[in-house]
Amino acid sequence: MSISYFNSPHVLHRFTSLRTFIKHLVSPKTAVSPTTPHRRTSPTLRTLCSSNLEALTSRQREQISLYVDALLQWNRKMNLTAVTETSEVMKRHVEDSLAILPPIRSSYVSGSGSSGCDDLSVVDVGSGPGLPGLILAIACPGWKVTLLESMKKRCDFLEHAIGITGLSNVEVLRGRAEKSVCIGQSVGQSLDSREMFDVAVARAVAEMRILAEYCLPLVRVGGLFVAAKGHDIEEEVKNANKAIRLLGASTLHVSAVQSHSPYGQRTAIVCRKDRPTPRKYPREPGTPAKVPL
Repeated sequence: MSISYFNSPHVLHRFTSLRTFIKHLVSPKTAVSPTTPHRRTSPTLRTLCSSNLEALTSRQREQISLYVDALLQWNRKMNLTAVTETSEVMKRHVEDSLAILPPIRSSYVSGSGSSGCDDLSVVDVGSGPGLPGLILAIACPGWKVTLLESMKKRCDFLEHAIGITGLSNVEVLRGRAEKSVCIGQSVGQSLDSREMFDVAVARAVAEMRILAEYCLPLVRVGGLFVAAKGHDIEEEVKNANKAIRLLGASTLHVSAVQSHSPYGQRTAIVCRKDRPTPRKYPREPGTPAKVPL
């Protein structure tokens, strides 16, 4: 039987409470310093992830524990993640996923003029084991989250994770963002999915020029495309601006978010959809990666 991370004896021995555990994670001694000397993370940003995790209800914490246990259990028989320790999954996957919540919320509210964003429709493109989409679905039960993943074994895991966590606001869609003949799912070109989502998110999938072509056709005009990236991404963003404009969007801002990944500071690149994406995009499978816009 899997043991809940938040309640396991070895964790409670070291951290007397979840609050203490979170404080330990974000303390100056344990936080990973950005590798870019000229970019400094503000004190507010350093505590954002802590606030996001700390704000979860006991039920949401239990759901995250169930998810993490299942991820590590399934990872023994299939390659879902290179991370094999519970604490590392919490730091590098759960925290990173929660860290993009503030940029999504603030950007959506400022652009829509609404006072909140409690009922967004979100698509996680190339979801893999459900990161960040499934974590966002746990943290934001009012959101309707679609996990878009092309590999059957990963979709099987996602369905299992949804079942054990009891989530009712998530669906798994097996397919690709580009046109796909082999799977029979033309997600990016399908009228059922095209420009139907408030927000598209992607994490650790591809470079920005390619990601933009995968994600922006799925976002409605006025919606957001948010890419979770690493550090030193200025050149990547600069190179992607032409593609982003061509696909009907503009780059709003690049937000630094605190991370405990060994690869250093993470960033969230936020783009707003200004006009419909030309119908010819996304192109055939493989083309965006081989010939980026």
